[in-house]
Amino acid sequence: MTHLFEPIRAGQLALSNRIVMAPLTRNRAPRAVPTALMASYYQQRASAGLLISEATAISQQGQGYADVPGLYAPEQIAGWKRVTDAVHASGGKIVTQLWHVGRVSHTSLQPSGGAPVAPSAIRAQTKTVLIQDGAASFVDTSEPRALELAEIPGLVEDYRKAALAAIEAGFDGVEIHAANGYLIDQFLKTGSNQRTDAYGGSIPNRARLLLEVVQAVSAAIGGGRTGIRLSPVTPANDVLDADPQPLFEHVVRQLAPLGLAYLHLIEGATGGARALTDRPFDYAALRASYRAAGGQGAWMVNNGYDLALAQSALQSGADLVAFGKAYIANPDLVARLQQGGPFNEPDRSTFYGGGAKGYTDYPALTA
Repeated sequence: MTHLFEPIRAGQLALSNRIVMAPLTRNRAPRAVPTALMASYYQQRASAGLLISEATAISQQGQGYADVPGLYAPEQIAGWKRVTDAVHASGGKIVTQLWHVGRVSHTSLQPSGGAPVAPSAIRAQTKTVLIQDGAASFVDTSEPRALELAEIPGLVEDYRKAALAAIEAGFDGVEIHAANGYLIDQFLKTGSNQRTDAYGGSIPNRARLLLEVVQAVSAAIGGGRTGIRLSPVTPANDVLDADPQPLFEHVVRQLAPLGLAYLHLIEGATGGARALTDRPFDYAALRASYRAAGGQGAWMVNNGYDLALAQSALQSGADLVAFGKAYIANPDLVARLQQGGPFNEPDRSTFYGGGAKGYTDYPALTA
């Protein structure tokens, strides 16, 4: 019987166990530069088989929240190098999540105060985070503009450059963020993509940007160091697709030949219900489509997992299980899962922004 604490190989990533720390935005990188405190935070959690960094902007245009890190300037690469060195010194593996938020942004965060970009000029009915007087505040997103067709090759190039920067910064690989209503997901789904050119309309057209990005990144750093995150039915950030099952089965069939390290699936509503009555989805059929098309990448599941549910998922065909909120308050989550607890409760008031409180000060188990 496959066990959560067994090692596994995902592409070029040799992992000591099947527990993954999911990406968690914490808004503690002023001017988009990773700090020494962030190095401590990730190092504390290095016993996970794999750490996925918080979402990291591939460009200033890709930033949608205050004080989130980037990967497009020398000082950012240097800051991340301190993080990856700390994780590796503790025996861990870490990939970074490459992020372009698309329309989920605010003009105050954009170059020259411009409008955020999106597949179509449809405002997201959601909020973003600004840091004002040292405190996080939630504000409505700004009205976006539709990307011009001529801009898309440059956007793909930004992903490629960020992937190369990630390797320079010492990451073991990258995860392409194509979930949760951010730019690539906005292109995928009918509710946010009303284009009539080669990137809109049909399923192949709406999936075109995702596949161009994955091909560019995997060509730059190798498919075995590339993962991707998908969320077929989450309503996060005001996204909706009229018929997600055929859309995502097409996506995974196209990803299958690319030799990716893993596919990271958010089941249900991100951070919410695992099954949505108004948005049914068959994840087993999705995995079957991927495997039938020759996909060998590890299958990572995510959303509301505990030890029992994780073990059940492994027996049903998953390879890796990602834990999110549990990692905020339990830096030694692997050990706590091994002994069945106890588990620290997170302080929600410290989730976004701040310093060490609620970030690096959660106690570890005593010997």
